[in-house]
Amino acid sequence: MDNRTFTNNILLVEGLKVTPQASYLVFILLFLFYIFAMGCNIGLIILIAMEKNLHHPMHFLFCNLPVNDIIGTTVILPRLMQDIFRQTSERYITYVECVIQAYFVHVFATAMAIMIGLSVHLSHCRSKIENPFCDNASLYKLSCENVSINNMFGIIYSVAALSISLTLMFITYIRIVAVCIISKNKALNSKAIKTCGSHIAVYLIMFVSCAIMIFLHRFPEYAEHRKLASIMFHIVPPGLNPIVYGLQTKEIRQKIVKLWWGKKVNML
Repeated sequence: MDNRTFTNNILLVEGLKVTPQASYLVFILLFLFYIFAMGCNIGLIILIAMEKNLHHPMHFLFCNLPVNDIIGTTVILPRLMQDIFRQTSERYITYVECVIQAYFVHVFATAMAIMIGLSVHLSHCRSKIENPFCDNASLYKLSCENVSINNMFGIIYSVAALSISLTLMFITYIRIVAVCIISKNKALNSKAIKTCGSHIAVYLIMFVSCAIMIFLHRFPEYAEHRKLASIMFHIVPPGLNPIVYGLQTKEIRQKIVKLWWGKKVNML
C-alpha cells in the first residue's frame, strides 16, 4: 500500500490517552455503563411494545428516545473500548467507516447531516482523528482546504440550536412554575418538582458537555477537556434517560413494579 492510498483511505483515531495500568479500570467502567444503558433502553422499548395498556402516542414517543440512545451509544462505545487496549499508533479506521460513525453520532439533527455532507466533499491531506470517535468537526480537520464555510455554518448552527433549546427550556419551566403557583396543589407541586429536577439534571449535563465539546474543537490546547465532555455527552444521558423519562411516567413505573413483584412472588 503506497503512502497516498494509506493517507486517503486509512485514518488514525487518537482515542483516549490512558496508561496501561488504568486501561482495565476504564474498560470495565465503560463496559458496565454500556450494559446498563443498553439494558435500560431495550427494556423500556420491550415493555412499551408488549404492554397493550402502554400503546398510546405519548409512550410511543418515549420509544424514540431510547432508540436514539441505543444507536448513539453503540456507534461509539464498543469501538472506544476496543481501542483502549490498542497502541495509539494502531487505532486505525477507514475513511468510510469514520463518515458512517460521524453520521450516526449526529443522526438526530438534519442540519448536522448537511454539515457532514460539506465535510465529505472536502479533500483531506491529514490522517489523524483528534477525538475519541469520528464526528463532523474531526472530519473537516482532516482537510487542508479553506474550511471557513464549515466553521461558520457549524458555529451559527450550534449557537442557534443551543440558544433555542435553552429558551424553550426556560419558557417551559416558567409555565410549569406558574401552574404550580396557581393550583396550590401540594401533590401536583411535589410531582412537578420531582420530575423537573431530574430532567434539569440530565439537561444540564447534555447542555454543558455539548457546548464544551463544540467550542473547544476550536482550541487544540484543551483537547483532553473536549474529549471528556464529548464522552459525557454521548454516554451519560443514554443511561439516565430511561430512568428520568421512564420511571417518572406513572403507567410505566406501575408496570415495572408489577413485573418485579410478580417475579419475586413466583420465585417464592
